[in-house]
Amino acid sequence: MGVESVVIASGQTVAVLGASGFMGSHLVDALLARGCQVRALCRSYPGLISPEAVANPLLEHRPLDFGLPAGLQGLMEGVEVCFHLISTTIPAASNLDPVYDVQSNLGSTLQLLEAVRKAGVRRIVFTSSGGTVYGQPDTVPISEDHANNPTCSYGITKLAIEKYLGLYRKLHGLESVVLRVANPYGERQRQAAVQGAIPVFLSRALRHQPIEVWGNGNVVRDYVYVGDVVSALLAAAAYQGCHYIFNIGSGQGLSLNQLIHAIEKELGRPVRVNHQPGRDFDIPINVLDISLAAVELGWTPQVPFADGLSRLHLCLSQVQPS
Repeated sequence: MGVESVVIASGQTVAVLGASGFMGSHLVDALLARGCQVRALCRSYPGLISPEAVANPLLEHRPLDFGLPAGLQGLMEGVEVCFHLISTTIPAASNLDPVYDVQSNLGSTLQLLEAVRKAGVRRIVFTSSGGTVYGQPDTVPISEDHANNPTCSYGITKLAIEKYLGLYRKLHGLESVVLRVANPYGERQRQAAVQGAIPVFLSRALRHQPIEVWGNGNVVRDYVYVGDVVSALLAAAAYQGCHYIFNIGSGQGLSLNQLIHAIEKELGRPVRVNHQPGRDFDIPINVLDISLAAVELGWTPQVPFADGLSRLHLCLSQVQPS
């Protein structure tokens, strides 16, 4: 079964955990455009939320420190769909303090699930990690039934949250949909972040600074435009079928060397590259099989990589000289 006709509709109250972040801020825009009452749950506000969204009376901010999730049930009262986009860690650093990773992400999510259950929230949509839950792939592209062997605490924690969502579905009938998102990119993505190769590489190239590459540049990743991720989130909220885990990506791989070449083509000039020693936790290739999402969610990515890169280029050019 595919997508129900209208689920995310005008007048519904939805909660977005991580609303002030990169993906969350774009999701807020899309929900407001549909006339939803949006409850932005985040620590920093407005963060990356657009000024237009902040001025919209349909948006309300409720402070939330996900590492200290007190009062969650009150924040969930009246909510019909909850989008869980928060992570307190990143893959590269999660192994340095796995105790914090588990306590702040898994522990806090379990408190969220209890709050959601008690408040009567109909559905939770969770963004997992298509880039880390699988580990070293046996086959490419990677389908949802591939073995899960994460090589970092971040991926293990994401996978554990998926399992608890399944448990709450079985025990309490809490509807949930998990999106294993590849590597999202697009406007508003932080240029100085320690993850997100595309904005980091492009912003350094615009400033005529060398791009730092770990290893030989042959690592292959699946990059998906943020607007396509938002479309998948909305489709997941509406889905009425029997599956509840979906890969969300472009379905195509791009090496770091190919990414740099695309940036050079976009800018019309060569860029400098510095190669650093490779990292042990970097999987050589990760490309997702997105055919299940196409069949079940009616979702496929609509923005080609070159177009998404051009949109990000335009955005970054407005805040720094090229």
